Amino acid sequence: MPDVSIVVPTFREAPNVRELHARVADVMGSQRWEIIFVDDDSPDGTADLARALSAEDPRVRCVQRIGRRGLSTAVVEGALSSSADTIAVMDADLQHDEKILPAMLNELRARKLDVVVGSRYVGGGSTGDWDESRKTISRIAGRLARGLVPEGLHDPMSGFFVVKSATFREAARNLSGYGYKILLDLFVSAGRPLQFAEVPYTFKPRAHGESKLDTLVAWEYLMLLVDKRIGHIISPRLLFFGLVGGSGVVFHYAILSLLFLGLGVPFASAQLVGTVCTMTSNFFLNNLFTYRDQRLRGTKLLRGLLSFYAVCGLGALANIGVAAYAFSKDVEWALSALAGIVVGTLWNYLATARFTWGAKK
Repeated sequence: MPDVSIVVPTFREAPNVRELHARVADVMGSQRWEIIFVDDDSPDGTADLARALSAEDPRVRCVQRIGRRGLSTAVVEGALSSSADTIAVMDADLQHDEKILPAMLNELRARKLDVVVGSRYVGGGSTGDWDESRKTISRIAGRLARGLVPEGLHDPMSGFFVVKSATFREAARNLSGYGYKILLDLFVSAGRPLQFAEVPYTFKPRAHGESKLDTLVAWEYLMLLVDKRIGHIISPRLLFFGLVGGSGVVFHYAILSLLFLGLGVPFASAQLVGTVCTMTSNFFLNNLFTYRDQRLRGTKLLRGLLSFYAVCGLGALANIGVAAYAFSKDVEWALSALAGIVVGTLWNYLATARFTWGAKK
């Protein structure tokens, strides 16, 4: 049985699988270790390469996920599949310095800590060749995490760390699973102050492939922060679903005004076109943002759109019915309308989560 499982989430990392394995083997010496590649069904055959490597070295395992995507949830599944007493987490892009893994493990065991973080922001650490814009974004992200993590943690955004398996399992059920920042999620979800230390390293340039960071990573990070700050009050998905719905109201009035007031289209026809356009816009915005980790693609996208139409059509009927009933009971018209909106929104959220995106959160 390995003493440490190195969990490596992957998506389109085929050129790096063998190189990462070779580098880890060079530095781990006589320690009993394994690598668990958790692949989100990469189209470049990353999972097949990991399985082929496993046939050569039994210390390599592959977990291939179908229909699910996200670094944080991949780490959770890989860590919970391990029987080792220590979990190491690192990326497959060769930017984390595997040479400090033994020092991180020694620090964890010698000082009986919960977590040891590979840090770019303590003495001796560096972000490498990052440009100023990326450094600024990282600093802002770190500031947004203040109050959620210990003040002494310099690099809460790090994706390179080792943790006791027992500590990880204690927090697992409370983890949000949003986005890429599993370390921040772990510290907030642990339910107790974690004993930690940081080991400096220099972030390396990517050797192969392309970065998975895009403009929507910031949105995922925002969802994580919202969940950890107010998730006990309201689900971030419900909050963002409501925000998308609010944008839909503005969009609907814009379409209605253009057709009815600007082009002279009959009101009923303009209202129908505005409703369909708004439902379509809301679907694609929710697919892009609210359910980014469960985005529908291909034929599933079309089926999802049709189910969204059906569910929201019923939601509109529920909205009208509740509002009309409340108004008939002498409830003020504004409150009657609000009751209809609340019921319709909740119905749309819960039903689309079940039937359109199949979400568990």
